[in-house]
Amino acid sequence: MIDLPLLLAFAAAAALLTVTPGVDTAIVLRTATLEGRRQAVLAAAGICLGCLAWGVAVSLGLGALLQASELAYTVVKFAGAAYLIWLGARLMLNPRPSFGSGPDGATAAASGQAFWRGLLTNLLNPKVGVFYVTFLPQFVPLGADVAGYSFFLACLHVLLSLAWFAVLIAATIPLGALLRRPALTRALDRLTGGVLVAFGVRLAASSGT
Repeated sequence: MIDLPLLLAFAAAAALLTVTPGVDTAIVLRTATLEGRRQAVLAAAGICLGCLAWGVAVSLGLGALLQASELAYTVVKFAGAAYLIWLGARLMLNPRPSFGSGPDGATAAASGQAFWRGLLTNLLNPKVGVFYVTFLPQFVPLGADVAGYSFFLACLHVLLSLAWFAVLIAATIPLGALLRRPALTRALDRLTGGVLVAFGVRLAASSGT
Protein backbone atom coordinates (compact mmCIF):
# COMPACT_ATOMS: atom_id res chain seq x y z
CA MET A 1 0.00 0.00 0.00
CA ILE A 2 1.50 3.32 -1.11
CA ASP A 3 0.09 6.71 -0.21
CA LEU A 4 1.48 8.86 -3.05
CA PRO A 5 1.13 12.29 -1.35
CA LEU A 6 2.74 10.89 1.80
CA LEU A 7 5.51 9.30 -0.25
CA LEU A 8 6.20 12.56 -2.09
CA ALA A 9 6.28 14.39 1.24
CA PHE A 10 8.88 11.91 2.49
CA ALA A 11 10.93 12.26 -0.70
CA ALA A 12 10.95 16.05 -0.35
CA ALA A 13 11.92 15.93 3.33
CA ALA A 14 14.57 13.24 2.78
CA ALA A 15 16.04 15.13 -0.18
CA LEU A 16 16.34 18.28 1.91
CA LEU A 17 18.05 16.38 4.71
CA THR A 18 20.34 14.64 2.23
CA VAL A 19 21.71 17.86 0.73
CA THR A 20 22.19 19.48 4.15
CA PRO A 21 25.98 19.62 4.69
CA GLY A 22 27.24 16.94 7.05
CA VAL A 23 30.06 14.47 7.60
CA ASP A 24 28.98 12.29 4.63
CA THR A 25 29.13 15.25 2.26
CA ALA A 26 32.54 16.25 3.64
CA ILE A 27 33.94 12.76 3.09
CA VAL A 28 32.63 12.44 -0.47
CA LEU A 29 33.77 15.93 -1.46
CA ARG A 30 37.24 15.47 -0.06
CA THR A 31 37.60 12.01 -1.62
CA ALA A 32 36.35 13.16 -5.03
CA THR A 33 38.64 16.20 -5.06
CA LEU A 34 41.86 14.58 -3.87
CA GLU A 35 41.54 10.88 -4.63
CA GLY A 36 39.49 10.79 -7.81
CA ARG A 37 36.14 9.58 -9.03
CA ARG A 38 36.62 5.87 -8.34
CA GLN A 39 37.56 6.41 -4.69
CA ALA A 40 34.67 8.87 -4.23
CA VAL A 41 32.22 6.31 -5.64
CA LEU A 42 33.57 3.73 -3.19
CA ALA A 43 33.21 6.17 -0.28
CA ALA A 44 29.64 6.98 -1.35
CA ALA A 45 28.85 3.26 -1.66
CA GLY A 46 30.16 2.66 1.86
CA ILE A 47 28.07 5.50 3.27
CA CYS A 48 24.91 4.25 1.56
CA LEU A 49 25.53 0.66 2.64
CA GLY A 50 25.85 1.92 6.21
CA CYS A 51 22.50 3.71 5.90
CA LEU A 52 20.96 0.58 4.41
CA ALA A 53 22.30 -1.50 7.31
CA TRP A 54 20.63 0.91 9.74
CA GLY A 55 17.44 0.60 7.69
CA VAL A 56 17.54 -3.18 8.12
CA ALA A 57 18.25 -2.77 11.86
CA VAL A 58 15.29 -0.43 12.27
CA SER A 59 12.95 -2.75 10.39
CA LEU A 60 14.06 -5.59 12.70
CA GLY A 61 13.44 -3.50 15.80
CA LEU A 62 17.10 -2.97 16.69
CA GLY A 63 16.82 0.76 16.15
CA ALA A 64 14.07 1.00 18.76
CA LEU A 65 16.25 -1.01 21.15
CA LEU A 66 19.11 1.41 20.57
CA GLN A 67 16.81 4.33 21.25
CA ALA A 68 15.50 2.74 24.44
CA SER A 69 18.85 1.49 25.80
CA GLU A 70 21.03 4.28 27.12
CA LEU A 71 24.02 1.96 27.49
CA ALA A 72 23.82 0.60 23.93
CA TYR A 73 23.39 4.09 22.51
CA THR A 74 26.30 5.45 24.55
CA VAL A 75 28.67 2.65 23.52
CA VAL A 76 27.95 3.08 19.80
CA LYS A 77 27.96 6.87 20.12
CA PHE A 78 31.39 7.08 21.70
CA ALA A 79 32.81 4.49 19.32
CA GLY A 80 31.59 6.59 16.39
CA ALA A 81 32.83 9.84 17.95
CA ALA A 82 36.26 8.32 18.61
CA TYR A 83 36.47 7.11 15.01
CA LEU A 84 35.56 10.52 13.57
CA ILE A 85 37.97 12.35 15.86
CA TRP A 86 40.77 9.89 15.04
CA LEU A 87 40.11 10.19 11.31
CA GLY A 88 39.95 13.99 11.48
CA ALA A 89 43.00 14.38 13.72
CA ARG A 90 44.99 12.18 11.35
CA LEU A 91 44.15 14.46 8.43
CA MET A 92 44.86 17.62 10.42
CA LEU A 93 48.19 16.50 11.90
CA ASN A 94 49.50 14.57 8.89
CA PRO A 95 47.99 16.08 5.73
CA ARG A 96 49.17 14.59 2.48
CA PRO A 97 52.05 16.53 0.90
CA SER A 98 50.58 15.99 -2.55
CA PHE A 99 47.88 14.20 -4.51
CA GLY A 100 48.51 10.47 -4.72
CA SER A 101 50.19 10.05 -1.35
CA GLY A 102 48.80 9.03 1.99
CA PRO A 103 48.58 11.19 5.10
CA ASP A 104 52.07 10.07 6.11
CA GLY A 105 53.56 10.55 2.64
CA ALA A 106 53.16 6.94 1.60
CA THR A 107 51.52 5.67 -1.55
CA ALA A 108 47.80 6.20 -1.97
CA ALA A 109 45.61 3.91 0.11
CA ALA A 110 44.15 0.75 -1.29
CA SER A 111 40.85 1.14 -3.04
CA GLY A 112 38.91 -0.44 -0.21
CA GLN A 113 39.97 2.19 2.32
CA ALA A 114 37.58 4.81 0.94
CA PHE A 115 34.73 2.31 1.07
CA TRP A 116 35.42 1.32 4.68
CA ARG A 117 35.83 4.95 5.69
CA GLY A 118 32.33 5.73 4.44
CA LEU A 119 30.82 2.54 5.84
CA LEU A 120 32.25 2.89 9.36
CA THR A 121 31.32 6.57 9.52
CA ASN A 122 27.65 5.56 9.28
CA LEU A 123 27.68 2.24 11.14
CA LEU A 124 29.28 3.89 14.18
CA ASN A 125 26.80 6.76 14.24
CA PRO A 126 23.75 5.78 16.33
CA LYS A 127 22.08 9.05 15.32
CA VAL A 128 21.35 7.43 11.94
CA GLY A 129 19.44 4.58 13.59
CA VAL A 130 17.56 6.85 15.99
CA PHE A 131 16.77 9.21 13.09
CA TYR A 132 15.23 6.34 11.13
CA VAL A 133 13.24 5.19 14.17
CA THR A 134 11.76 8.64 14.77
CA PHE A 135 11.49 9.91 11.18
CA LEU A 136 10.37 6.99 9.00
CA PRO A 137 7.20 5.95 10.89
CA GLN A 138 5.70 9.40 10.27
CA PHE A 139 5.47 8.51 6.57
CA VAL A 140 4.10 4.97 6.87
CA PRO A 141 0.49 4.83 5.55
CA LEU A 142 -2.27 3.50 7.78
CA GLY A 143 -2.66 -0.24 7.38
CA ALA A 144 0.82 -0.77 5.91
CA ASP A 145 3.38 -3.12 7.44
CA VAL A 146 5.52 -0.71 9.50
CA ALA A 147 8.74 -2.76 9.34
CA GLY A 148 8.57 -3.47 5.62
CA TYR A 149 7.47 0.01 4.63
CA SER A 150 10.11 1.62 6.87
CA PHE A 151 12.78 -0.41 5.08
CA PHE A 152 11.31 0.70 1.74
CA LEU A 153 11.61 4.34 2.85
CA ALA A 154 15.17 3.74 4.02
CA CYS A 155 15.99 2.35 0.56
CA LEU A 156 14.46 5.45 -1.02
CA HIS A 157 16.63 7.63 1.21
CA VAL A 158 19.69 5.66 0.09
CA LEU A 159 18.76 6.20 -3.58
CA LEU A 160 18.41 9.95 -2.97
CA SER A 161 21.80 9.94 -1.25
CA LEU A 162 23.39 8.14 -4.19
CA ALA A 163 21.94 10.72 -6.59
CA TRP A 164 23.27 13.58 -4.44
CA PHE A 165 26.73 12.01 -4.18
CA ALA A 166 26.78 11.56 -7.96
CA VAL A 167 26.09 15.29 -8.36
CA LEU A 168 28.87 16.14 -5.88
CA ILE A 169 31.38 13.87 -7.60
CA ALA A 170 30.51 15.20 -11.07
CA ALA A 171 30.83 18.79 -9.85
CA THR A 172 34.23 18.36 -8.20
CA ILE A 173 36.01 16.25 -10.82
CA PRO A 174 36.58 19.23 -13.21
CA LEU A 175 38.25 21.13 -10.35
CA GLY A 176 40.42 18.19 -9.42
CA ALA A 177 43.56 19.34 -11.25
CA LEU A 178 43.43 22.76 -9.59
CA LEU A 179 42.63 21.48 -6.12
CA ARG A 180 45.32 18.80 -6.22
CA ARG A 181 48.10 21.37 -5.91
CA PRO A 182 50.29 20.48 -2.90
CA ALA A 183 49.36 23.55 -0.83
CA LEU A 184 45.65 23.09 -1.53
CA THR A 185 45.89 19.35 -0.91
CA ARG A 186 47.25 19.97 2.58
CA ALA A 187 44.70 22.73 3.22
CA LEU A 188 41.79 20.52 2.14
CA ASP A 189 43.01 17.64 4.28
CA ARG A 190 43.25 19.93 7.32
CA LEU A 191 39.85 21.49 6.59
CA THR A 192 38.16 18.11 6.20
CA GLY A 193 39.96 16.87 9.30
CA GLY A 194 38.64 19.82 11.27
CA VAL A 195 35.09 19.14 10.07
CA LEU A 196 35.34 15.46 11.06
CA VAL A 197 36.73 16.32 14.51
CA ALA A 198 33.92 18.86 15.01
CA PHE A 199 31.29 16.27 14.08
CA GLY A 200 32.97 13.72 16.36
CA VAL A 201 32.90 16.11 19.31
CA ARG A 202 29.30 17.04 18.53
CA LEU A 203 28.33 13.35 18.40
CA ALA A 204 30.08 12.64 21.72
CA ALA A 205 28.30 15.57 23.38
CA SER A 206 24.86 14.70 21.96
CA SER A 207 22.07 12.92 23.77
CA GLY A 208 20.03 9.96 22.59
CA THR A 209 16.87 12.00 22.16
